[in-house]
Amino acid sequence: MATLAAPATGPDRNERPRGSLARLAPFVPLAVVALVSFVELALADRKYGVFTGGFGQSRAVDAPGEIALFLAGYVAAQALVALAGWALSCRLARGRPGWVALFVFALINGALFCALLAAQYRLHSYFSDAVGFALLRQLGGGSMVDAIKFGLSEIGVSLIALAGAGLVAWLVWRMLRRALPADLAPARGPCRRHWLLAVPLLLVIALAVPRTGSDAAFGLNRTIAWQALGGVLDRLTDFDRDGYGLFGVQYDAAPFDSARHPLALDIPGNGIDEDGYGGDLQLVPLPAPLPAQVFTGARPHVIVVVFESTRGDVLGKRVNGRPVAPNLEALAAAGSFASPVYSHVGFTTESLKSIFSGQLAPRANDPSLFTDLKASGYRIGVFSGQPEDFGGISETVAMRASADIHVDAETLREKRAFDFAAKGSLIVDERHVMAEFDRTLGREEWGAPHFVYFNFQSAHFPYHHDGIAARLTPRPIARGAIGADRAAEVQVTYWNAVANADAWLGAVVARLRSRGVWDDTLLIVTGDHGEDLFEDGFLGHGHVINARQNGTLLVANRPGVLPQGPLALSDLRAVIAAAIRGEAPPRASVAPFMHIGPLDTPTAIGLAGPGGELTSLRLDTGEACLVERRHCLPYPALTGAAKARVDAAVARWGSERWRERGRR
Repeated sequence: MATLAAPATGPDRNERPRGSLARLAPFVPLAVVALVSFVELALADRKYGVFTGGFGQSRAVDAPGEIALFLAGYVAAQALVALAGWALSCRLARGRPGWVALFVFALINGALFCALLAAQYRLHSYFSDAVGFALLRQLGGGSMVDAIKFGLSEIGVSLIALAGAGLVAWLVWRMLRRALPADLAPARGPCRRHWLLAVPLLLVIALAVPRTGSDAAFGLNRTIAWQALGGVLDRLTDFDRDGYGLFGVQYDAAPFDSARHPLALDIPGNGIDEDGYGGDLQLVPLPAPLPAQVFTGARPHVIVVVFESTRGDVLGKRVNGRPVAPNLEALAAAGSFASPVYSHVGFTTESLKSIFSGQLAPRANDPSLFTDLKASGYRIGVFSGQPEDFGGISETVAMRASADIHVDAETLREKRAFDFAAKGSLIVDERHVMAEFDRTLGREEWGAPHFVYFNFQSAHFPYHHDGIAARLTPRPIARGAIGADRAAEVQVTYWNAVANADAWLGAVVARLRSRGVWDDTLLIVTGDHGEDLFEDGFLGHGHVINARQNGTLLVANRPGVLPQGPLALSDLRAVIAAAIRGEAPPRASVAPFMHIGPLDTPTAIGLAGPGGELTSLRLDTGEACLVERRHCLPYPALTGAAKARVDAAVARWGSERWRERGRR
């Protein structure tokens, strides 16, 4: 009987997956890290314009040297985080097949990292970068419950997405258990040489990058790994416990002296330069704040109109040969205007506080234009396209407490120009604001003196919504299309929005004339700050001290009401008080001072001077600029008149800080 030949032997069915997986395994962590890095960098550029610039981004990483520094720091931080994640994955998968460690790594360094990115960018898209309970409450019209209701749909979507991700992870785990060999050799964690390479490399780069003054440091601080590792390193090297270490953008040049550090309060006359700028502080005289005012006798009606984000060069501006602001120009021609005029801070909340209080840094219960005119028997109306409680505006200047009629974007939030949750901006078009004026004060007899505050939001980013008419362009650029590559279109769209606000200013004048009160009215038109429109690759305000971002307009309908510039928005209350009394306009006793960030911890300071002079000092990098000359140098390189200008700004900053300390 013939014997059957034994079947040819071949590889076990598990050999092929085992061998393939063994060859592919080293590339899986690299692929995970590469994928999450791509996602993070794409989001960072989309949200913050890290590489391309954009709204609110003055420090784009766009030069070859900056890009090289950024990539060096980013790769070093990601490599160290990847090593830590792999070490943790191998530990959690100890005693299990090698593919388990890969799966855990994909969950920790892949899925979890992406979840952190999603949470970060979703939160920022909803609330911007300043997230806090006070902001949540304000966005909800003063109610935390209401704020949560606004975000309920987003919260629900996030929870569903999280549950879905968990389900997918569980299903993938079950599939891998069935498909992959159970006897695959366990994965090995990173060896010592990996750590000896990654850790020193990161330390050297993290120490060096902030000292270059490069925009790469600011770009890296937008990334999760670098921000976390840098924060830990900076805290660990804060040897003198003064809040500053060796690894921050603002690093401690005197790490063992707690009295000397970035943004230290310089003690005048002690012979020590605590903050490293301007030598030992010599205080400069500052005027006393304007006290409470009471006006008697014949009192004009007072109208204050604030144009959002409107630059000082609006007067005389032409687009395709057409005037942007014909009504404003007519007022200036018949009345008066001041130039240059500067916002202290380049953003809305603090600017409005300065306008109405007459102070650089007012506090609640300080006198304000609202309390002055309320005490003087004025009937007060507020008609604003923005939420006036935002950032404590109303509370600080007693706006809501003083107003007989208060209408703002919170009152009219159902008429908002954009979806509240998606756009993060509560803006109401001027037609709704004026409709409320017509319904209330516009129907009344104006026997008693009236004070009316209008806030027109047309020129707020993104510069266009359905309520803005096509006055200068038939094709305003959409928000999603805004970018430096379309700067010309962005600029035309912006000026079209300003033209819209100007048209509504004309409507205010027409209503005052129709009521027969124009000749008895003091009308003041100003802005809260200016706007950069990609002239230097930057879009927005409040991030760089220059004439476009800090400069704004000031026009009055009466001749001789406004003094010569340079003026600050904090001078306006005294100007209005003098005009009500029929007195000559007061001259500003000090030059306009500017700062980015809180007065005590700014990232930059600035000081205006005669003839359009504007001096700035970036305290985060040490770069000093004679702005009108477009001339910048590191502070230690300054000499002569340039150094004197910068030191004057430093002395003014120190003096303002000491005055605020005296009020505490």
